[in-house]
Amino acid sequence: MEEDTVKLISAEGFEFVIDKKAAMVSQTIRNMFTSPGNFSETRLGEVTFPEISTPILEKICQYFYWHLQFASGKESEFHIEPEITLELMMAANYLHT
Repeated sequence: MEEDTVKLISAEGFEFVIDKKAAMVSQTIRNMFTSPGNFSETRLGEVTFPEISTPILEKICQYFYWHLQFASGKESEFHIEPEITLELMMAANYLHT
């Protein structure tokens, strides 16, 4: 895998390969990749989230990219489907996003 991408793996084993810059929107993921030591996340460039389902992790990845656009001054609305709101909020809390 390229150094500028990371792999995020959902509870069901689905793999999302995203830009490292986008993943760093999450304080938790940033800490995993920048902490000193020889952690597997840093070595392999991947993180498994056994508590985050595939649809929620997909939405989180979408948010990471939306956040990068918003941070650069492009304003737009980030749509969240009502049926996933609670699960998404719990995952966002864990990821500090």
